Amino acid sequence: MVTPRAYQTATLLPDGRVLVAGGRSGNGGGDPLASAELYDPSTGSWTATGFMGTPRSGHAATPLSDGRVLVAGGFSGSAVLASAELYDPGSGSWSATGNMDGDRYNQTATLLPDGRVLVAGGDSSSARLASAELYDPDSGSWTATGAMIEARLDQTATLLPDGQVLVAGGGGTSGALASAELYDPSSGSWTVAGNMVAPRAGQTATLLPDGRVLVAGGTSGGFSTGGLSGLASAELYDPGSGSWSTTGNMNAGRVDQTATLLPDGTVLVAGGYGGGVEVLASAELYDPSRGSYTATASMVEACVGHTATLLPDGNVLVAGGTSGGGAVASPELYDPGIGT
Repeated sequence: MVTPRAYQTATLLPDGRVLVAGGRSGNGGGDPLASAELYDPSTGSWTATGFMGTPRSGHAATPLSDGRVLVAGGFSGSAVLASAELYDPGSGSWSATGNMDGDRYNQTATLLPDGRVLVAGGDSSSARLASAELYDPDSGSWTATGAMIEARLDQTATLLPDGQVLVAGGGGTSGALASAELYDPSSGSWTVAGNMVAPRAGQTATLLPDGRVLVAGGTSGGFSTGGLSGLASAELYDPGSGSWSTTGNMNAGRVDQTATLLPDGTVLVAGGYGGGVEVLASAELYDPSRGSYTATASMVEACVGHTATLLPDGNVLVAGGTSGGGAVASPELYDPGIGT
């Protein structure tokens, strides 16, 4: 890449290019970045694009229905941000849009079927948040919506086929959460969606082709003197019954890994923290028909804080992150056809 970075965002654009923005220049303790760059799968090359108005890490990036990308929140130095900005792929430039009602980072952001964006949870400069708000691209403004039942950060948010949003797990005010809740855009309210089998934060959530949601990994504890302790367990949410059930364990416990739905319906899981401060290069595939994981080729470099993006040709672009010794500039491609 043009710039080594970790904990950035990566967004697939309508023309097949990938926008990578912000993040940190170091291994988690570096300065937040304002720079952004584009990956072109047709040439396999990276080019710099416009700088964001504010350096940010821990932000959320959401592709809008009109092709622009909304970036919101995060932190810049010691300041938690309420600001948001828009990237226009046509001009390659960023412009400010309305500020959120409050500052937040490590929140979730979900594009709703009506084109609005739901932002929920995260941490502010003063507290863990249960609040949620909606961004309207037509007006460029934010409005408050119903607050979640529990405050949480590092949760997952998944748009379900019926238009509701499933929020699960995350770090609560006193540890990892097992609870989950559903947001109904028509009423602007949240309802209980049962408890996961295990409390977890820093997990992944993937919508499967049959409408179920695969939740995997994370940590049930949190940071300690020994670092993160990754969970190998995984579970499934069934929207039809509103219930959770266990499925096969991953081959390795992982926190802050990536999970990517492949065209054949399997899910590629890669990297993350393992036990303690170990950073993983290993990868594995979940097969929904069997309910089990199998190992696939490892990444060239162990990585956490990376992004994984499914490209139009079916390959997966893994970019950025850190192996523990600094931010990574060398991206990798996974080819599902040959498993490498």
